[in-house]
Amino acid sequence: MDKAKKIVVVLICCSLFAAFIPAPTYKIALLKYSGGGDWYANLETSLPNLIKFCNDNLKTTINPEQGIIEVGSPDIFNYPFVHMTGHGNVVFSAQEAENLRAYLLGGGFLHISDNYGMDKFIRVQMKRVFPESEFVELPFSHPIYHQKYDFNTGLPKIHEHEGKAPQGFGLIYQGRLVCFYDFECDLGDGWESPEVHKDSPEARQKALKMGANIIQYVLMGAGNTTKKIIEYCFFCATIFLYLQS
Repeated sequence: MDKAKKIVVVLICCSLFAAFIPAPTYKIALLKYSGGGDWYANLETSLPNLIKFCNDNLKTTINPEQGIIEVGSPDIFNYPFVHMTGHGNVVFSAQEAENLRAYLLGGGFLHISDNYGMDKFIRVQMKRVFPESEFVELPFSHPIYHQKYDFNTGLPKIHEHEGKAPQGFGLIYQGRLVCFYDFECDLGDGWESPEVHKDSPEARQKALKMGANIIQYVLMGAGNTTKKIIEYCFFCATIFLYLQS
């Protein structure tokens, strides 16, 4: 077989190989914490509804069953995305703060949705996790607002709370967004089933779309990495055959 035919065969084989590689499957989780706050506030439908929305509209392959993970558990590293919500007090032990920090530095991501009344507690506890960092408000140009869905003015307003404009804050470590915190917005409530809060269909769609943006921003990078690995192997195989001819 001459060189050109060899290259064609390799290209075909690599293409077929890539086509049959299953899409990455993820499981995401709700964070269980101490302190008396209701970590379980949106337990029944919120995250499951977001997962379904993402699988239907982003074509993700997230496990439809949410996980529930404690802050200090080593199993937190099994989840690339962890969601946290509630209305009240939050307390991290020293071990939990250290574990959450290791998780976030190791590539994990935390999304915090203030269900109303959480702000003064979660800021103190996240300062224990990242004493060297502060929450910064993300500009409307940040990619998290411009994934599949564009939110040109930032977070949508889902619930009134104090009637203030919604804000999206981030913890950034060495250039990487490791935590996104929605305040005066209540995305998690917006993901719940219609009968829970009687939110309008428009509000629920906005909440789900913004949630999908967060998921896409965090998780879809893994799919891109897989694609790049395949493309690299593809290139190396082609060059190897070329050199052997």
